[in-house]
Amino acid sequence: MNPTKVDRNHLLRLTDLPNVGPACEKDLRLIGIRVPAHLRGRDAYDMYAQLCMRTGVMHDPCVIDVFLSVLRFMQGEAPRPWWDFSKERKATLAKEAPLSLW
Repeated sequence: MNPTKVDRNHLLRLTDLPNVGPACEKDLRLIGIRVPAHLRGRDAYDMYAQLCMRTGVMHDPCVIDVFLSVLRFMQGEAPRPWWDFSKERKATLAKEAPLSLW
């Protein structure tokens, strides 16, 4: 759903969450998330790894941004577009990347 249309008091389906449409809903269901409440206590990077392992495909890293957006929303933050989280994701992944020997 478009973040500007999200109603925090109406979170029955995954598609009621900011930035979650049918494709993302399918991805979330693949990793065992059926309703918004199942997101509590989850980690976006672990969710992404689970999705990649479950499907056998490396998904676009922007999926992490969507996961970050819904997790933060569920923690009480205002709904924001997924791309607001791209800089954070890139910085986090850069810190975790193994050092090159070159």
